[in-house]
Amino acid sequence: MTTYAAPIRDMQFVLHDVLRISQQDLPGHGDLDREFTEAVLAAAGKLAAEVLAPLNPVGDRQGCRLENGVVRTPEGFRAGFERMREGGWTALDCDPEFGGQGMPYVIGLAAGEMFSAANMAFTMYQGLTHGAYSAIHAHGSDEQKATYLPKMVSCEWTGTMNLTEPHAGTDLGLLRTKAEPQEDGSYRITGQKIFISAGDHDMAQNVIHLVLAKAPGGGEGTKGISLFIVPKFLMNEDGTLGERNAVSVGNLEEKMGIHGNATCVMNYDGARGWLLGELHKGMRAMFTMMNEARVGVGLQGYAVAEAAYQNAAAYARDRLQGRAVTGDANPSGPADPLIVHPDIRRNLMDQKSFLEGARALAFWGAHLIDRAHLAQDKQADDLVSLLTPVIKGFLTDKGFETAVQAQQVFGGHGYIEEQGMSQFVRDARIAMIYEGANGVQALDLVGRKLAAEGGKPIMAFFEMVKAEIKAQEADETLRVQFCEPLKAASKDLQSAAMFFMEQGMKNPNAALAGSYDFMHLFGHVALGLMWTRMAAASRKALEEGTQDAAFHETKLATGRYYMARQLPATAMHLARIRSGAEPVMALDAARF
Repeated sequence: MTTYAAPIRDMQFVLHDVLRISQQDLPGHGDLDREFTEAVLAAAGKLAAEVLAPLNPVGDRQGCRLENGVVRTPEGFRAGFERMREGGWTALDCDPEFGGQGMPYVIGLAAGEMFSAANMAFTMYQGLTHGAYSAIHAHGSDEQKATYLPKMVSCEWTGTMNLTEPHAGTDLGLLRTKAEPQEDGSYRITGQKIFISAGDHDMAQNVIHLVLAKAPGGGEGTKGISLFIVPKFLMNEDGTLGERNAVSVGNLEEKMGIHGNATCVMNYDGARGWLLGELHKGMRAMFTMMNEARVGVGLQGYAVAEAAYQNAAAYARDRLQGRAVTGDANPSGPADPLIVHPDIRRNLMDQKSFLEGARALAFWGAHLIDRAHLAQDKQADDLVSLLTPVIKGFLTDKGFETAVQAQQVFGGHGYIEEQGMSQFVRDARIAMIYEGANGVQALDLVGRKLAAEGGKPIMAFFEMVKAEIKAQEADETLRVQFCEPLKAASKDLQSAAMFFMEQGMKNPNAALAGSYDFMHLFGHVALGLMWTRMAAASRKALEEGTQDAAFHETKLATGRYYMARQLPATAMHLARIRSGAEPVMALDAARF
């Protein structure tokens, strides 16, 4: 069986040495000292390791079942969900007015990493609920907030997002679900939605669906779409649960992974729903949920890979195979451990250097969201909007790749189910697809985010990189090992952006053909920036005579690896981008 240990020391390093969250002039941040966050993270890590992780293989083996219209979750999930609720973990960063604890989003994200690493399928139930909570909190009426949010914060009721239809995935303008207005102000929702994660289950009293549908008078395309609250059970006037709404589960999808999460086909047969936000402006309300979900999915990508890496590193230390080329490392045994071999080290360093950089990027993104929400910081809001497709697309692509690398350490044993490594690979795969497939993320980055606000967010990012390089240039070690590689990579990113500006209008295919490479180029530069910041923090700690020198020396060695072995990929991505559209578009459709 696989195991998981929460990386609390590394999380503390990012929160306090890199982001310095307790020193931020933001509401609720002054209390976030090391002792407080240590206690929160330790408790979350204990729950993740002792409750959620043991349920992970159970969920994978058993999956969910549809019995007489009711979805049954795997053995132990209900008890685990009750533990999650009792501990208040579903409410960490929610509004205290509705029963939340009011902590910054970055703390909720840190706990979410541990929960997702331990059991991604399980954690999706409260994750989807949090997204629905955020949409209602941002766009709901006072009555809607009072009705739904307290129960959703506690996860007595859970939530979903209903976008996709059999004929309409990314192109939501094609959706057919209808909303017919009623005299009492409600709507009758009719249509079918597919791929609805956590669409129904037996762990909560009610499920609150947020459903995109077309109401009369909205016109064609996405401009005619509205968003509706459609509960599984309707409410009586006294606030108790009433009759079942006309919404049902038509089928459970059989999936490659995340078997413990119920992915449902949802049928709406004249179900009663209530408008959320403005009529015919449902996309605006839904994107409140989608943007949060995309950051959360980026987290899933590296969190699952973190669990896979931990098991691969342990296996490499224990498994005896072959001898070190420089001499026996284990002369009293029949062979040396796998970890003596340079290619195994290369594999593990690829994983480790990505994971620690990814954690820093995700936490920084969450901190930018806190700045945007708590301080109405528009620059932070614009920057995290720019970074969201990078966090989602790059971290999930590399997260899946990292899970595969972890499986590879096991050789043939990684391919059989007994070791449990295949579950990490299968679970991580969906993160590249849902909440907007990664190709769509790349198109969003190049087609919309790059030119947003006249290009101010991307220019602000470049200025941040320049400022970081300037701040560290007096330290020769940092300058040579971190700043110079970061400077070269940033120039590659700037050259790619310039290519798009020059080609975009006259040959848009040239920009779109290079969008995926641009997303990865940007991702590498973002991780290079994170590694430079982390290296500076570790250098400072060592100069001050820290008692944790081994941690910081390890951090610097891992960062040097990323800058030397991974960051140079930016040159390859730039070369691909500059090749333009011709190699991509050369064949007509019949030749594929």
